[in-house]
Amino acid sequence: MHAQQMIRTHPHVKGNTNDALIRCIEECYSCAQVCTSCADACLGEDMVQQLTQCIRLNLDCADVCAATGSVATRRTGSNEEVIRRMLEACATACRLCGEECERHASMHEHCRICAESCRRCERACQEALSSMAH
Repeated sequence: MHAQQMIRTHPHVKGNTNDALIRCIEECYSCAQVCTSCADACLGEDMVQQLTQCIRLNLDCADVCAATGSVATRRTGSNEEVIRRMLEACATACRLCGEECERHASMHEHCRICAESCRRCERACQEALSSMAH
């Protein structure tokens, strides 16, 4: 992704970037795509009724990740409290989705991949939060 390049060129950033936050933005967008894909794959499974909660958490996580990526990308002005709250919510959504996908990972490869993506995004959110601590 080109988040680093784009954010670095922002006139308010002046080349000073928070690398942990940029990694988090990239993980958020990646996780949103993976969760959307996993939900769709779950819908294609024969035993879809047993994946209802997984699908729900996939879709919730995808939405939260995409919103977090968008909010964290904006550099005009400052809204660090909202960014921190979004990062906290994203880490929670990723933890819950990752736990649910883990339950199905031995039967569904897409759930295994999704669980890994959720774990990476959760860690990236926590690292970004730490980098913003006052």
